[in-house]
Amino acid sequence: MIYALVDKETLDKKSVSLVDFINIINNIQAPILQYRNKTGSLTDIKSDILLIRSLYKGKIIINDYIELIEYVDGLHVGQEDLYSFGKSPQMSIKKIRDQIGRKWLGLSTHTMDEILIANELDLDYIGLGAYRTTNTKSEAIVYGESLLNIAKYSKHSVALIGGVRIDDIFDESITYKVIGSGLY
Repeated sequence: MIYALVDKETLDKKSVSLVDFINIINNIQAPILQYRNKTGSLTDIKSDILLIRSLYKGKIIINDYIELIEYVDGLHVGQEDLYSFGKSPQMSIKKIRDQIGRKWLGLSTHTMDEILIANELDLDYIGLGAYRTTNTKSEAIVYGESLLNIAKYSKHSVALIGGVRIDDIFDESITYKVIGSGLY
């Protein structure tokens, strides 16, 4: 399954409209879309989410902006943002759950230690990466094939993140956990 990442900054740099990119995602029938915009105003991000909602029928996950949870199907939080909600991962996830209810909740992970901590949290999935280098996060450490081994230890579904391509094929022993990733 493809978990499509819509990174607004990357689309702008490549002069790809949000509408055109959503059409691509619809054509490949990606059932999950994560919208990330680290530089836009809350008003612009909300406008983009409403546009996406009008064009896309799958699940929409927003990166970081819990304030917009009413317009989406879930929230994705990075490791660096997790502690802005509380002093511990457990406290943070409880505060987030109090605000989003049973909407999807995902957390970025990179290492076995982070997966083991995530296993104790009330999450729906983890993002695990970076699988390859990517233009969206040049500072990301690339773990490559080693991620496939540590993904097996997650009790949650795993979205491989960072440079995953539509034509990637993964070992059958982990595909039941991998929900994909992709595009930009």
